Amino acid sequence: MKKVITFGEIMLRLSPPGYLRFSQTNSFDVNFEGAESNVVVSLSNFGIPTELVTRVPKNDIGESAINDLRKHGVGVKHVKFGGERLGVYYLENGAVHRGGKVIYDRAHSALSAMETGMIDWEEVFDGAEWFHWTGITPALSQNAADVCKEAIEAANSLDLTVSVDFNFRGKLWNYGKNPSEVLPEMVRACDIILANELDAEQHFGIQPENKEELETGEMNRDAYLSVCRQLMDQLPKARKIITTRRETISASHNNWSGVLYNGDDFFESPKYRITHIVDRVGGGDSFMGALIYGLLTYKDDDQKALNFALAASCLKHTIVGDVNLVTVDEVKKLMEGDSSGRVSR
Repeated sequence: MKKVITFGEIMLRLSPPGYLRFSQTNSFDVNFEGAESNVVVSLSNFGIPTELVTRVPKNDIGESAINDLRKHGVGVKHVKFGGERLGVYYLENGAVHRGGKVIYDRAHSALSAMETGMIDWEEVFDGAEWFHWTGITPALSQNAADVCKEAIEAANSLDLTVSVDFNFRGKLWNYGKNPSEVLPEMVRACDIILANELDAEQHFGIQPENKEELETGEMNRDAYLSVCRQLMDQLPKARKIITTRRETISASHNNWSGVLYNGDDFFESPKYRITHIVDRVGGGDSFMGALIYGLLTYKDDDQKALNFALAASCLKHTIVGDVNLVTVDEVKKLMEGDSSGRVSR
């Protein structure tokens, strides 16, 4: 099977143990995470060959981040070393009616200072069939946005499938550009689009039908189908538009579901009621990784691909850290209706 390539920043995640607040903790749990790296870790766990293109400082912390990718079977031969520092983010886990909190410390990171021409994308994409990026990378700096655009153009010239997760992070857009000035042109070059109704409105001015019904917290077929159709009208290269729906009952209890539109048919997933969340961060990345696996594996069965992605990302909510460490067999077991959580002996 050919490779899936992603481009983005791998970071150091620092979290107070358990559900402690920042003001309570005397120590931090350490993980290496990042939206794009989370996607390829999922794919690697599912048996898909992967590569992460990134840049880390040439020091022990940068080396540790790359060794963590190696541990999960992710290819790292196109990683560049240089720059000042690894990006960091601090996560305080929420519980019940207290929401979680993220503090970013990513200014002047190694990846944000990359420049076009640093990566030989033709070499990177040799033996690949898919390129994935997220809206987080262009949010970091103009340089990162330019390199990401360079990668998208190279992937298109080589006829790779290109996917994007809008992944809007308002706290990151600090270099004088609004996402609506940067992302639409890049998204128009993509085949597979993961975006919610808020992304569609913010970046493309799309207003769903029955918008008030979306705000009740219930999936509404007509409203979501309206968003998907309007997005596809503005994105003529897009083959599939996918939206996840998180209904937040509390920080510990979410309902999780999604839809997929392929231009002809509209598919809805089962709804998972996740009542005791262990760690929800990375849930969208786990969905995207599993969706790519599903689309590559189940080919013309979009319903099965969507169901696989939702089941995999449901299981991610039971795992500490951003990355999803489940197997294909575990996902299939949940897809087939076994949500008992019994011990496997």
